[in-house]
Amino acid sequence: MKETWNNLKRVYSFGKEYKKNMIVFMVASFFFIFINVIYPIFTARQLTYMTSGVFESLLWATLVVFLFDILGAIRMVIIRKNTQIFFRGSFQKLQMKVSQEILKITVSNIDKHSSGVFIERLNHDCSELSHVFTKGVGQLTGILTNIGVLVAVLIINPIVFLFYLLASLIITYLYLREVEVLSKKEQNLRKANEKNIGLTGELVRGVRDIKMLNARDSFMKEIDKSITEVSNQTFDSRNTEIHYTAVIECVRALAMFLLVILLVYLVQIGMINLATAVVLFSYRTNIMSNLMQKIGDLLSEVKMFNVSANRVFSLLDTTEFSKETFGKKHLAKVHGDFEFQDVCFSYDGKNQILNHLSFQVPANHTVAFVGKSGAGKSTIFSLLCKLYPVTQGKILLDGIDINELDENSIRNNITIISQNPYIFNMSIRDNLRLVKSDLTDKEMRRACKLACLDDFIETLPEKYDTVVGESGVTLSGGQKQRLAIARAFVQKTEIILFDEATSALDNETQSKIEEAISNLQKDYTILMIAHRLSTIVNCDTIYFIEDGQVLAKGTHQTLLKNCPAYKKLYETELKAQK
Repeated sequence: MKETWNNLKRVYSFGKEYKKNMIVFMVASFFFIFINVIYPIFTARQLTYMTSGVFESLLWATLVVFLFDILGAIRMVIIRKNTQIFFRGSFQKLQMKVSQEILKITVSNIDKHSSGVFIERLNHDCSELSHVFTKGVGQLTGILTNIGVLVAVLIINPIVFLFYLLASLIITYLYLREVEVLSKKEQNLRKANEKNIGLTGELVRGVRDIKMLNARDSFMKEIDKSITEVSNQTFDSRNTEIHYTAVIECVRALAMFLLVILLVYLVQIGMINLATAVVLFSYRTNIMSNLMQKIGDLLSEVKMFNVSANRVFSLLDTTEFSKETFGKKHLAKVHGDFEFQDVCFSYDGKNQILNHLSFQVPANHTVAFVGKSGAGKSTIFSLLCKLYPVTQGKILLDGIDINELDENSIRNNITIISQNPYIFNMSIRDNLRLVKSDLTDKEMRRACKLACLDDFIETLPEKYDTVVGESGVTLSGGQKQRLAIARAFVQKTEIILFDEATSALDNETQSKIEEAISNLQKDYTILMIAHRLSTIVNCDTIYFIEDGQVLAKGTHQTLLKNCPAYKKLYETELKAQK
């Protein structure tokens, strides 16, 4: 009970802006409890007046029933409109909060889970939480209405009341057992759904690679296993529900049968008249069907609510997913100096990627990192952006440990352009506006021109308003890289990181991009990772990385003379070009 109350308070905090709407639908719901209690009395009177030929009384009873029906329709409109406003507002705020918190989760935590974990909680669980007040109030008023009916029966005839009470307790127990069993099965079903959503997402995103790798059959086996697991879990839950429903219906049918016998007996011994028997019988649905079902539904809703609350709040808190942490120092102006001091790092806590790495980069210098694949070059960029925390050592930005800096001091001043940049399923214009909301057309065109993308955009039917598809699927690898480079030019950060960002470009375009980068060199700190050494020969400093350490550093000419490993890489590249 305490857990439910605490979860309700947290969920309400997202919808308290719409408390007026919640009050309106709650008042409307509770106001009609009295009407629902006396409604069966007038419908029963209709029947008795009709059979006895008292047509004047029948007319008045029918008029009252008609008015009740009209009020019921008005009540439905009031409740539904206000519940929709409350649900829409709280759901939107809850989803926004969860989305914000997902973006705060550490990258290492994101790496360990499938996307389905977050998609399921962001959509289904948030919806479940937002519905709890509207559905819960509806079920609660239904219970109170039917309890009112039970009280009315007690006033009319205590014997029938005891019969209804006994039957209600038996059916309620069966509902409680059903809720308990189904809630455990629901948790397993949610986990299976998370896995399935993640896998089907990979099917859509990776469809081209699946085709090119001819991995359709093997991937479909994984999909089949996942879907089968969800199907089996769903079937098991529904099967359990069917069995309990069958038992409950049989018990209810037996209770109805015994009720008729009891009423007939009471009429025969003169304890009640026929009209009273009809009224008492007309209450059967409210008590033995609606009351029990509403109690079961409310308890089931509470169980499912707590499951969803725990899953969502584990995202908002740090109980399951660790969050990124930043310092409080803010740099109003970043110059671009940074330094690695004895930095060690491991992704899994076992295999060391960086091993006591130390180097310095002055502001407004262009620096390159080269070395074999897996040497730790891209890891340097990830640590500099604080996507992962260092295991040991320090990273300094303008002489300050980045752990002491706030998020904006780091992320607003560093742009990373990766080998496979993520392009969002938006227009070209909107992809660029993500990093600068007040982007002008002039700035946009200038950035695309610098990135050698403007000519291509002008050939598109909708030009800058062309939607590029999920992950930029309608663009070639080179076009995606150029759009990412244009995005970096728009952002204008003090530090720009190129992680194999020109690998998919043809020689002519790469030459133009290199010219654009060279134009930025005097104003920005630029770091580059490149397998093609021809792209970095003009860098101020080149670091040769091996086994997570700096093996050698210097200009291109210096390394050719003093670093055999660098010279070998360069000569291998020259041979490949011949």
